[in-house]
Amino acid sequence: MKLISVLFIGSLSLSLAAGAAKAEEQALFTSQSMTVETALVAASAALKKCRSEGFQVAVAVVDRMGVLQALVRDRYAGAHTPKTASEKAWTAASFRTNTTDLVEISQPGQPQSGVRHVTGALMIGGGMIIEAAGSLVGAIGVAGAPGGELDDLCAAAGIEAIEDLIAF
Repeated sequence: MKLISVLFIGSLSLSLAAGAAKAEEQALFTSQSMTVETALVAASAALKKCRSEGFQVAVAVVDRMGVLQALVRDRYAGAHTPKTASEKAWTAASFRTNTTDLVEISQPGQPQSGVRHVTGALMIGGGMIIEAAGSLVGAIGVAGAPGGELDDLCAAAGIEAIEDLIAF
């Protein structure tokens, strides 16, 4: 019994040492994420665009990890829209893909159809990733316009409003 334990511990030590050698190459990483102020600018711009089109919506902006940074809801937007906007933004950030693109690739019978069963994932248009210099820095979700393509229109306006702020 002791021999098996010693062999296991020795094997584990070698594995950890090999992993540590690789980890020494780069033990830490740096990432960029939006500030709350930047998230609010994006959310406000998306809301303004939807209002100009006559839509009452909610807008959510999340950081690169999908954590909510800003949420605004117009006065007549449906009660479901804050949660829906948040889920769209989270889905875009989590899968690092605009939700409109996920609609097609996650249809039943498609190789990615299983992602529709991920808790909190919402495969409808209106969630868009926010990138700066090719890196994901967050995502925006809009809910309440009559169709995902119109939610996308407003989300794009939110992203456009912060492009100069997030350039690096």
